[in-house]
This record gives sequence, structure tokens and C-alpha cells, in this order.
Amino acid sequence: MKTIKENKNWIITTAAIVITFLILLLALYSNSVTVKVNQLNIRSGPAVTYSVKAKVKQGQRLQVISRKDDWLKVIYNHKIIGWVASWLVTNPDIKNVTKLSEATVVIDPGHGGDDTGALSATGQPEKRYTLDVAKLVAQKLRARGTKVIMTRDSDKTVPLYSRPRTAINASANAFISFHFDSSDADNTASGYTCYYYHNGQSKDLAKAVNTQMQALPLRSRGVDFGNYLVIRDNSVPAILIEGGYINTNKDFKLIESKSYQEAYADDVVSGLANYFKNHNH
Repeated sequence: MKTIKENKNWIITTAAIVITFLILLLALYSNSVTVKVNQLNIRSGPAVTYSVKAKVKQGQRLQVISRKDDWLKVIYNHKIIGWVASWLVTNPDIKNVTKLSEATVVIDPGHGGDDTGALSATGQPEKRYTLDVAKLVAQKLRARGTKVIMTRDSDKTVPLYSRPRTAINASANAFISFHFDSSDADNTASGYTCYYYHNGQSKDLAKAVNTQMQALPLRSRGVDFGNYLVIRDNSVPAILIEGGYINTNKDFKLIESKSYQEAYADDVVSGLANYFKNHNH
């Protein structure tokens, strides 16, 4: 009787261990992801600003521990613990992971809704063209894998104070506000300007974007200090671009053209890419 009882206890104990092991395996598997991009960076913290601890090839599995700001804390190869950009892990369209693809960028189309912004000589509102360009930039950034947040994606009123707050709350790596300039009298000024408020990373970002834009068919008015709320009250690298004078006929002809909008958007994306590539965060 004693032997039978001991055997029964042993069977129950063994079964409990096996069941516990299976539950743990199931939990690990259900909290794991298969990497669909090549050379995914595992960073030491939840942002592109942290150092790279390892690179993961396409097809590898990662066990997920936790999440913060759309970054996943993972275990790789049963020993490496670090962070990966959640929006990249299962994106098969991204062939090569770059700093730009790991970045979070807030795009701010100026004005909107009740706020028309400046008007062209023919009465066309600035808010329409800031949204057109911003949507193009967002589309091109997303095609590179970037996590993009827009302060507005339609013709609606957005309070000024909430625009920088969007970037701060998202722990963004860059903020770009799109505008078109206006002079006191029609046809008296021309060109584009990249404004920053804070020295350091914001000024570096303005320089990187401005340099890339110099092939546009408008003259560069350079990089300048601008006391604008959306970049002043912002703790992430932030710039405001005036992409031409809307009440100058020569500039407006470009502003409303699809070819200029495409070239402008391409240059902003390239400027951002250069900023992230060359800047030590």
C-alpha cells in the first residue's frame, strides 16, 4: 500500500511539474513575436537614442516582457534583454532598419478649421497647403518605417498648446510644424525659412533640413531663431518651416503645385534622415 501511495504521489508531482512547464512554454510562446525585418536593433532602452546591444535577423523569435512608448522589452536568444521598436518588428516592407525608421516624428500641419492661416492673393487659405505637404511627408516617412503622429490629418481646429504637448506625450524624437509665410503687402517677399527656438538639437535639425531643401526652386532665407509657441514650448527637437510666401504669386504658383509639394516633402524626409544619421543623440 505504501509503495502504491508513493508512486501515486510521484505521478501527481511529476504531472504538476510537466503541466507547469507546459504553461510556462505556452506563456512564452504567446508573448513572443517573430521578426519580419532584417537586422532589427535591440537597444539598451526604449528609444532610438539608446545604444544598440544586438541585431536580430529576419525570422528570429523574441520573448516580450513589457511595453513602453510603443517599444517592446524583449529577451533574445535566452540571454539578451533589450528594447525594440514595436512598429518595425512585424513590418515586412522595411528592408533595412535605420535610425529614421526607429524614430517617432510628430508632423504638425499649421492652422486648420476655424484658423485659415494666411491667404494667397486669390484668397486661398494657408491651412490647405500645410495639410497637403504634411500628409506627403507623413506618407514618405511611414514608407521608411518611421512612426508618425500628426497633430491633425483633416481640416479641423487644433489648439496651439496641444501641438507641442502631442510630441512631449509621445516621447517623440522630432517635431516639424509646416507653414507658409506672408508679407504685409502682396508680392514683396519670397523664399523659405527653417526656424528653431532652442539651441542644440533643434538648431541642428533646422540646419539639416534647410541644407537638404536648397535644391528647391525657391531661395533659402536660411536658418533662423523663431519665437513660436509650438517650438518654444516643446522639449523635443522642434522646428517650424515657412515653405514659401503664400501671398507672392511666384511662390504661390509653386506652393499649390504637386511637383513642388513632392520635392519639398522629399527634402524634409532626407533632411530628417541626415539629422538622425549624423547626430549623436
